[in-house]
Amino acid sequence: MFRPGTGTAWGCVEMTRVDVARLPRQATRDAYGEALVAAGRADARVVALDADLSGSTKSQKFGALFPERFFNVGIAEQNMIGMAAGLAAAGKIPFASSFAIFVTGRAFEQVRQSVAYPGLPVRLVGSHSGVTVGQDGSSHQAIEDIALMRVLPHMTVLVPADGPSTRALVNESLSIEGPVYLRLGRPAVPVLYGEGGFAAPPFKAGGSVTLLAGRDATIVACGVMVAEAVTAAYRAEAIGLSVGVIDAYSVKPLDRDAVLAAARATGALVTAEEHSVIGGLGGAVAETVAEEYPVPVIRVGLLDRFGESGAPDELLKLCRLMADDILAAVRRAVAVKR
Repeated sequence: MFRPGTGTAWGCVEMTRVDVARLPRQATRDAYGEALVAAGRADARVVALDADLSGSTKSQKFGALFPERFFNVGIAEQNMIGMAAGLAAAGKIPFASSFAIFVTGRAFEQVRQSVAYPGLPVRLVGSHSGVTVGQDGSSHQAIEDIALMRVLPHMTVLVPADGPSTRALVNESLSIEGPVYLRLGRPAVPVLYGEGGFAAPPFKAGGSVTLLAGRDATIVACGVMVAEAVTAAYRAEAIGLSVGVIDAYSVKPLDRDAVLAAARATGALVTAEEHSVIGGLGGAVAETVAEEYPVPVIRVGLLDRFGESGAPDELLKLCRLMADDILAAVRRAVAVKR
């Protein structure tokens, strides 16, 4: 196995098949609410801020238990970031939660000037990211938030795939000195780590998890797309392809060693994210291999388009973010390699 936190993947490559369809489900935002409460109990410096969406982001759980440490600023995300920065400068550990489109988009200038520039330990929590927000439509579907946060100096960007990894990364964020962006989703997703699933590693910033080993190609995925990537890898077996899967939960810093090891071992990479193919995980992986070990990289994500209003599953299908779409990209990558 590889060691976590050293720039190499924590390899918990399973010998038995994980039946993704039968795994229990939990929304990462629900796991965040639980983890925030646990953090508040463990450290009195932890405070929470929300912008009138605490019922949706699940920070209301913290507010109910620690009302003196909870601040609902109303529909004023820019003010929320300024307050969080001030609390961080005063020695608190603030978690500022809202929809991803608002915390990264509406408040980008405040995040840049008041949080990232001074390197303050504010934890920005973007819930309801990607097109799986569903019927709220493109105005509420953050498809560029990873790119916005990734480009900022000092910012750590974490994208958990399920509930257990969300709870672990909330806890991990407490040990990170600078600002952190944690990207969460609205729908219930398969609980990949734990009973019936994959062994849970010690999630660390800069790490990743090698879920499956392969010979022909490797899928590097994050967030809701990790479960789809595992399904795609299993389906690849039926057409004679051996495909690995890496859960790249730390988009910044990216686990460069794990990505390069996969590039050398399989010679072809596919990235999968519920985000624009421009500036997100796909961009980070492509930049890494282009600099050090060029191999074909096919990016699965939103192809320079916005989302639409619809059911989450319908939108994933519409935007070509399903397991079969990843498998098609794998076939392309292997063909280019050969």
